[in-house]
Parts: sequence; C-alpha cells; structure tokens
Amino acid sequence: MELSFKIDTRTETVTVDSSQVLAVLEPTEIPHPEDQTEIVLNALSHPIHSLPLAQIIHPKDKIAIVTSDITRPMPSYTVLPILLKELYQIGIKKDQITIVIALGSHRAQTVEEMQHLVSKEVYNDIKVINSGEEGFIHVGTTSRGTSVDIDRTVVEADKRICLGNVEYHYFAGYSGGAKAIMPGCSTKDAIQQNHRFMVSEDAHAGMIKGNPIREDIEEAASFVGVDFILNVVLNPDKEIIYAAAGDVTQAHRDACAHLADYYLSPIQSRADIVIVSQAGAPKDLNLYQTQKALDNAKHAVKDGGIVILIGSCREGFGNKVFEEWMCRYQDPQEMIDALYDHFVLGGHKAAAIAMVQKKTKVFLVSDLPDETVRRTFLTPFHHLQDAYDEACRQLDQEASIIAMPYGGSTLPIVK
Repeated sequence: MELSFKIDTRTETVTVDSSQVLAVLEPTEIPHPEDQTEIVLNALSHPIHSLPLAQIIHPKDKIAIVTSDITRPMPSYTVLPILLKELYQIGIKKDQITIVIALGSHRAQTVEEMQHLVSKEVYNDIKVINSGEEGFIHVGTTSRGTSVDIDRTVVEADKRICLGNVEYHYFAGYSGGAKAIMPGCSTKDAIQQNHRFMVSEDAHAGMIKGNPIREDIEEAASFVGVDFILNVVLNPDKEIIYAAAGDVTQAHRDACAHLADYYLSPIQSRADIVIVSQAGAPKDLNLYQTQKALDNAKHAVKDGGIVILIGSCREGFGNKVFEEWMCRYQDPQEMIDALYDHFVLGGHKAAAIAMVQKKTKVFLVSDLPDETVRRTFLTPFHHLQDAYDEACRQLDQEASIIAMPYGGSTLPIVK
C-alpha cells in the first residue's frame, strides 16, 4: 500500500506492506457547535464542585479576570461578554473589574492585540492590562522549590476568575485550569523553576497525576487561590464545542475528559516504526514547530524503534536558542541534564527532542541541508522512501508501522 504525508505544500509517499501497518491515525470528526453562547451559559449555570458565581461573588468585590494572550486560541471575545453580563447581574460595576492578559514568558500585548483578544466593546468598558504591568508579589514557595511570584493585580483582587482553553500540552499534560496563574501570571524566573521539571518521564501530554509540572502549577496557584474557572474545548476552527465552569481543579479535569473524546487516538500496541508529519505548511515551516508532531509520535513507538519525522523546516530551526542547544550537544542525556540545571526557554524544545532520542532513533525528512541536520543528533533524509528503507534495513524488513499524517493533532494512547 502507499501512504501519503504532507511536507510544505507537496506530498511525500512511501510504499509499504499493508500487513505491517498497525494503524493510520486520522483526526476524529469534530462537530461544529450550534450555539457557542448557549454552551458557555450552560457551563456557568451548572458549575462543577462549586457554588454558582452569584453565591461566590459579593457586589463590592474587586475582581481579576485572567485570560490568555494571542499565542493561545482561547476565544475570550466570545466568552467575556457572557461572563461580564453574569457579574453585572450580581451587582458588580465595571470599575471593579480588571482583565489581566496572562503573558507567562511572552511579550506584552499591544492595544490592538488586546482589543482583538477581548473585543473592542469590552476593552472600552473594562480595564485591561498585561500581567506584570503593575509588578509581582511573592506569596510563597512550592514544595518543589518553585518561587510563587504572582501579578500584583491578581493577588490583591478579592476574587479571581480564570479563563482558558484546554488542549494537550507536551509537558504540562494539558493547558487550562491553574495554568492561567502559573505560568500565566508569574515571573520568568518562577516559570523557569517550574519548567525545569519537564525532563521527568511523567511530564508529557495527557498526564496529570504524578506529572511534576502540573502538580507544581496547581500547588503554586493554591498560594493565591482561584475562585472560579471557565475553560473551553475547541474544534480545529477554534469554535467552542464544550465548556466547563467551577472549581479550578475539578472543572479543569472535566474539560480534559471531554477533550479526550475528540483528540485521543487509541492504538492496540506501539510500532517499530512511526512515520509522522506535522501536516505540511504552515505547521512545518521550522523544526521548532515540527517538534510537536515528534512529541506526539513518541507515544506510538517502541523503545529501540525509529520515528521518521516529516517536516519541511525550510526556514531552519525557527528559534535561535533552540538552534544553539540542538547543535551544542551530541549526547541527548547531557542536554537533558544541562536543561534541568539551568532551564532556558528555547532549550526546552531541544531537550524534548533529546528525550525522544534517548529511547528511539529519529530520522528527519526535510528540506534542510544534510550538514545542518548532522550538527544535531537527528539523521537527515530528503525523501520518505529512502528514510523508510533505511529504517527497515536497521530494524527488520517486517517491522510494524504506525502512520500519523496529522501528527500535531493526533495523540496516540495504547488501549
């Protein structure tokens, strides 16, 4: 049989024995919502492990609403008007509310970006600030040693409401929930202290219990307290298909469970060879973006197997720090140890690749020059068939195969 994979704007094919193919993972058919407003209202009317907002919020409370920046697909412009209407009905006045854009380690948002995020109408009515704009307050240290330094406006509010979208996150398990506070409203130093735990085997997509990153995040948020969350699950068109409101932990877990209904890809067993693509342009413009497909593929490959990663990467590495780390180390474990000792954003993506490389070989089918790829610990190819033939030569002519043509949006899990 012939398998096809997108790379940039073209297609690469490979001929394999169909008897060796365990699965071809495709995204689940995800519905379009009939009424996104109704979904949000239903969540607010049925809070999970929480009293309704009307019994939590006092009319004289000073409210901080934390929401995502432009690097996240959270449709705040849809959710905020609905939430604000609920607060107004309780008796909260507009000047009692501040919307805090959770930047984490990202740059500040411009006025135009804020207007896009929250809508011009909301921006004109409510004070909107970037996190850290008015300083940070130290509120404690987690049991893992992470300093909890949180945005002053958030800490000094009487009540905190956090918004977010829930999707798989390659080392925090999932986005959403307490992540709005840590790393969302934290200092860069605190974020680096938390993120160094990504080198743990338990820090991976879909993992909560025992995940040191997620557990540290939720402990950090408990120092300041989150009174209510509203988290949403989105389809590929960024439309709301589910919403969960209420307790910062339990409502988040509910949204995570619904995410699995749409985005998990069950498999019977792991394969010797996993062929994975980031699904072409624009998602595979550089190696920094293409890494996401590799991180999902690691859940489908046997230890000692081979992942064939397909991505044009025609713009190179995509991040200077990432490139420096990829080219500095030939020993994956040395890189992982270095990142734990001194976490560096950008270096974390390189370490994520190194963690896969510890257990499996990674062949990269790309448009990068061979000499560039050889500076890393990846093996370069320009054609998929050549990479597959070499994988079979190294493993077994009858090696089992899993194909992931949409690697960034399919997360394999063994049934």
